Amino acid sequence: MKLRIHVTLKPGVLDPQGKAIEHALSGLGFAGVEGARVGKLIELDVADGTSDADVDQMCRQLLANTVIENYRVERA
Repeated sequence: MKLRIHVTLKPGVLDPQGKAIEHALSGLGFAGVEGARVGKLIELDVADGTSDADVDQMCRQLLANTVIENYRVERA
């Protein structure tokens, strides 16, 4: 089974990569770009019998820093 795990910063957490993207786009002449946020997409192939609880534990223990990040699991 294929999983896609989307990891994003929680609201209020500073995102220096997002700010760098905003600045670079502005420098290239793209006006009005605000609120850029950078996240991660992790794709995994897991056994068909992998439980939601196991996937949640994978995310909490390794894939996302739950202090500053949110994650969302998508089963493909």
